[in-house]
Amino acid sequence: MNKLRKILFPFSVAYDGITSLRNYLYNKGCLESRAYDVPVICVGNLNVGGTGKSPMIEYLISILKKEHQVAVLSRGYKRKSKGFHLVEKHHRVEEVGDEPLQFKLKYPDVIVAVDANRRHGIHILKEKASVILLDDAFQHRKVKPFYSVLLTSYSDLYVNDLVLPAGNLRESKAGAKRANCIVVTKCPENLPYAEQQKIQYDLNLELHQHIYFTAIAYASVIQGIKETKHIDFLEDKSFKLVTGIANPKPLVDYLRELNLNFEHEEFADHHAFTKEEIQKLESETIILTTEKDFMRLKDKIKNATLFYLPISVSFLNKEAGFIKRIEDAAACKAEENEQA
Repeated sequence: MNKLRKILFPFSVAYDGITSLRNYLYNKGCLESRAYDVPVICVGNLNVGGTGKSPMIEYLISILKKEHQVAVLSRGYKRKSKGFHLVEKHHRVEEVGDEPLQFKLKYPDVIVAVDANRRHGIHILKEKASVILLDDAFQHRKVKPFYSVLLTSYSDLYVNDLVLPAGNLRESKAGAKRANCIVVTKCPENLPYAEQQKIQYDLNLELHQHIYFTAIAYASVIQGIKETKHIDFLEDKSFKLVTGIANPKPLVDYLRELNLNFEHEEFADHHAFTKEEIQKLESETIILTTEKDFMRLKDKIKNATLFYLPISVSFLNKEAGFIKRIEDAAACKAEENEQA
């Protein structure tokens, strides 16, 4: 434990006590955790940011949209609007948040909504959708989901972390017991089976829980506002990589593996770009960014050529079993006992 963590550790003990008491009251029924007659699937984490929730939401949409009217409910982090809003393609990031707008632009037929009051949002959406995906709502105990997917990054497993502020956990690692499954994200593509087994042992899963391992799949193209280029387009060029996400390291490492020539300018997660920062970026010739950052930059960058690199979820094990459990959850079917 480094010096700063030692200083902050007493505050983490206090924070852990508060969140543990809150969870205890929900577990005992002293505080109401409301279930709904429409299937609600929650995607969340214990760590603060950087576990790949957005790609997982998009993966779940791709699975479910063929048979269901899917709705995604998010709080719309850092939006300036209040209350419930249905996200439309014409909205700006400032109105609905970057990730909800990303979902809507990629899946126009899917209902996307923002509401910090998840109960209120579900009450409205359950009349419009046959399944609701809750984005980043694992700690939102006022809602009892039918199925919970807990994400943890390979390089930052929650069992190796501490509760805020000494660490990055929103609650004690004991909270993981509420999840139906654990997905270890951002794994190396060739993660050995023996290491997968060790991680499973370290996470100490409950008997009812299942574990899956995924990697980031990078697209072979970069997408602009009006054009799409193969990533080879960048081979003989210098460009600026701009990121405003919790953990840009996997993207930086990937681009370096391709031997591309770039400078990286890193901002905080969900960063709101200032006029001065936009003016500075306008002096660049080519800017590559993430899809989430693209949502915030596409209406502001006029002179530089702006691209983003699409990513998706790639399962390393038992994908068919995961899909079946998600489909069963969307149909409100209880989990079966077989291993998959």
